[in-house]
Amino acid sequence: MNRKLKGINAERELVHKFWEKGWPCVRVAGSGSSRYPSPDILAGNRERMVAIECKVTKGKTKYFPKEEILMLKRFCDLFGAEPWVGIKFAGEEWFFLSLDDLKDTGNCYLASLEIAKTKGLLAEELVGIFNMDE
Repeated sequence: MNRKLKGINAERELVHKFWEKGWPCVRVAGSGSSRYPSPDILAGNRERMVAIECKVTKGKTKYFPKEEILMLKRFCDLFGAEPWVGIKFAGEEWFFLSLDDLKDTGNCYLASLEIAKTKGLLAEELVGIFNMDE
């Protein structure tokens, strides 16, 4: 499976996961290929909205170009959503990291499995902390 298709399938998996938790969610087709900042996924309820940049990796680390994270932050500032990075490491659940949890390496931002396990939220936790019904 090519990398683009793997990413699309991962994004679709998250869309289903959010809908199952009662959070309307859409995948933003063409994200990353537009000159305008846009996240991969928008999800929310009547109280909160999150914009998520999604990544899947076979390794234990994932690097993000600074521009990618800055564009996500810019979109969220303009749109009124909270920026999150959703990352799925091989054999693990999805983890969600706030931008503050990413490590600034100077040239880029880093998410590691270790950071995700100590600071990240699982989908149920992300939805739970923003769920009006709980």
